[in-house]
Amino acid sequence: MVNIRRPSLRLRPGEHRALLAFGDLIASSAAVLASIFTWYRYSIYTNILNGMTERQAERLVVINVPVWFYLLPLVWLLLMVELYEPHNAADRIKTLRGIIIAALVGVLGYSFLFTINVEPNSLPRIGVAAFLIYASLLTIGWRAIYIRFYSTSGMMRRVLIMGAGKAGHTLVDVYSNQKPPPFNLVGFIDDDLRKRGKSYRGFQVLGPTETLLENLESLNVTNLVVSITGEIKGDTFQAILDAQERGVEVTRMPILYEEMTGRVPVHHLESDWVIRSFVDQLPSSGLYELAKRFMDFIGGLVGLVIFAFIFPFASFAILVESGFPIFYSQSRLGQGGHVFVIRKFRTMQRNAEPDGAARLALEKDPRITKVGLFLRRARLDEFPQFFNVVRGEMSLVGPRAERPELVLSFQKEIPFYRARLLVKPGLTGWAQINYGYVSNVTETAVKLEYDLFYIKHRTLMMDIRIVLRTIGTVFGFRGR
Repeated sequence: MVNIRRPSLRLRPGEHRALLAFGDLIASSAAVLASIFTWYRYSIYTNILNGMTERQAERLVVINVPVWFYLLPLVWLLLMVELYEPHNAADRIKTLRGIIIAALVGVLGYSFLFTINVEPNSLPRIGVAAFLIYASLLTIGWRAIYIRFYSTSGMMRRVLIMGAGKAGHTLVDVYSNQKPPPFNLVGFIDDDLRKRGKSYRGFQVLGPTETLLENLESLNVTNLVVSITGEIKGDTFQAILDAQERGVEVTRMPILYEEMTGRVPVHHLESDWVIRSFVDQLPSSGLYELAKRFMDFIGGLVGLVIFAFIFPFASFAILVESGFPIFYSQSRLGQGGHVFVIRKFRTMQRNAEPDGAARLALEKDPRITKVGLFLRRARLDEFPQFFNVVRGEMSLVGPRAERPELVLSFQKEIPFYRARLLVKPGLTGWAQINYGYVSNVTETAVKLEYDLFYIKHRTLMMDIRIVLRTIGTVFGFRGR
């Protein structure tokens, strides 16, 4: 029997996220203790300046730490939500920028609470400031250690692709565009004689199925990815089982594609994929739907309060620049193909579609007004849709609500496009926070891949992550 020498440690993306969260929790918990000590020493120093001796000050100073102060590590984890994707976490510049933004958002949030709080003494400035400083520094140190070990062989899987056809090439295309790489790719296995010895993007076809076990051992492979289109032959299937028995993890191409991109490969799915993914495997429970509706209703009410505040300012700006109307209305398709009407602040010139034909908005669309550009960047144009959320026509999180004409057009050209209608459309969503403007069918297909990934994997925690990242987009003025 062939024995595969397994590396000591191989982490999957979910395990990376858990490790990152655990490390951040330890760092921020240590920051709480350090900030309490700093707060205590600062109080002693203040009393010494007022004429006390150090011994008197140490005897008299008592720090009353509020209970909420010990919950700051959890707040820190929420502020760091952008940095729990392994690819972002492995990038030094993104990590440093993310930590700085988390600290700044913390300062802004504290300043807001301090301003409206009727008892300012209940919000200790020294303690909170010390926490943000210590949490930032300790997290930077911990993340530097993580980045140092992330790219070492001990934490990287070694992947062999079985099948050097279109599906296998798609995986390599995605892999080649990811920096740093999510794993070590060692090559292909393929039975096609015409591909023998050839390579794609520098990754060689190492041999046919008969050489699989030999290559697994010699190359220290930990993961085998099956990228075979169509029926798998009996000897190939047996070789895959033999590899699995020897401790190699076997994965199908769509699963690895989802792991690397956060998308579903719509052009590499079998015709019954929707049935298997959304019927046979029920993706959500009744409890999730109930909790989601509760979150939508509460979030919708909060959004309407904010809308009431921004309405006079946005309306005045729109009127001054381009006159009436302030809002524009459009029909959109909701869950199950139900047609409903949304309203937004008008961000384009009047009569932006003079012929009535539906068009996708471009990234630098000349129809967008100056005020409209600001409203889009800050995502303020979307706030009237909170009425749709409260009414239950939309959700806070879901695929973008699209116009019936565009849905009719796209479903003819993109596989599984109508699967977006299995859930309520959302004000924000997985596709919205991960992808920009779409101007053609190819880009629309990519956005659909994000939507289907969300529908397949949706959970309440994923919804919360998307909402938090959207809030970061609003504060960062990165809306579209």
